[in-house]
Amino acid sequence: MRRKFHREIISRKLGTNDPEEGWQIYSSAQDADGKCICTVVAPAQNMCNRDPRSKQLRQLMEQVQNISQSMEVLDLRTYRDLQYVRNMEALMKVVDGKLKTASENPRSLNPKSFQELKDKVTQLLPLLPVLEQYKADARMIVRLKEEVRNLSLVLMAIQEEMGAYDYEELRQRVLLLETRLQSCMQKLGCGKLTGVSNPITIRASGSRFGSWMTDTMIPSSDNRVWSMDGYYKGRRVLEYHTLSDFVKGQNFVQHLLPHPWAGTGHVVYNGSLYYNKYQSNIIIKYHFRSRSVLVQRSLGGAGYNNTFPYSWGGSSDIDLMADESGLWAVYTTIPNAGNIVISRLEPQTLEVLQSWDTGFPKRSAGEAFMICGTLYVTNSHLAGAKIYFAYYTNSSSYEYTDIPFHNQYSHISMLDYNPRERVLYTWNNGHQVLYNITLFHVINSSGD
Repeated sequence: MRRKFHREIISRKLGTNDPEEGWQIYSSAQDADGKCICTVVAPAQNMCNRDPRSKQLRQLMEQVQNISQSMEVLDLRTYRDLQYVRNMEALMKVVDGKLKTASENPRSLNPKSFQELKDKVTQLLPLLPVLEQYKADARMIVRLKEEVRNLSLVLMAIQEEMGAYDYEELRQRVLLLETRLQSCMQKLGCGKLTGVSNPITIRASGSRFGSWMTDTMIPSSDNRVWSMDGYYKGRRVLEYHTLSDFVKGQNFVQHLLPHPWAGTGHVVYNGSLYYNKYQSNIIIKYHFRSRSVLVQRSLGGAGYNNTFPYSWGGSSDIDLMADESGLWAVYTTIPNAGNIVISRLEPQTLEVLQSWDTGFPKRSAGEAFMICGTLYVTNSHLAGAKIYFAYYTNSSSYEYTDIPFHNQYSHISMLDYNPRERVLYTWNNGHQVLYNITLFHVINSSGD
């Protein structure tokens, strides 16, 4: 199985090698036992046909992409583990010193110092799986080296085979191929949340509360990351050029918002930041490129200033989010008796297009996020939380769920879904964390 960072998708040729049979896509993830959970997606046969040369290019592009993503995962994991090893370095020196003393003078090791040494060694035991991971990563580097060598050979063969084409014609063929592949990928569509992965810690920075995000709508080539520390009267937004820059805390620009924010329910959507203005129920659309407010509008009747926050407080009355269906506001009002209201917003004007009363008390919710027009709610912001409630806007119905959710650092103050990457972003007690998700969906090949 090919593993992609943030989400996992497998594309595979089925049956015979007849190109008229097309190819199929699977949405894939792993359950707690390591077994694959897959759903077949059968695109229309006339959408994904490939001539042999285009097929070779597609395979080459997929291999290059997989190597790139493997390297990204490797880089993030190695950076994380290296930080851990460095943190344990002082302890290792202490243990080493005590062992040398004991070997040189065994009588110096009395029961008390022996117990202390045992305790220090016990503290070092978590290093073992980290070092085992380093061994696995070393083997992965060897495999990647071999894959790169094979790719060079494949590229040379394709170059010889396609030598008759000039560069522009070849480029157009590749662009056409990308378009067809994108059409197939889009048919992957939406689905019902069935699982959330273990957390992936990206960075530990900032205060206990905050938010971080990437744009939910722009092309995947734009890798900017935004960070907003705190929930109270903040105005400083840091924009990092890439995720790697964010991890390292470098190469960023600062935006100073004209109005302070409240809460952590901000979202970046199509180049603009949508946020709740401090001590008001006003939503502001701030455009990063022009560094200006494009529009602001009051969310009629919405509570603010800790009137109807999530269970953790923090002026989290109004939570803005985006999914495959567009831009949303999650909040509540006095007429709704404190129950969560979902409103779909028009991104240009911030006008409310449609609203739903979920019946779920907002103060009982830890956090919430939208996926494919469905609101998912956790029952706590603390350790032991699970995804407890789902409200489906397409049918105006709800159900209680029991989806495990590992809250590693015990205090989540921001939880948002990114439909572009199909991953959950969280700010957890000063840690920036990602979760992969598993969606169950069946896609019709007829294009319905």
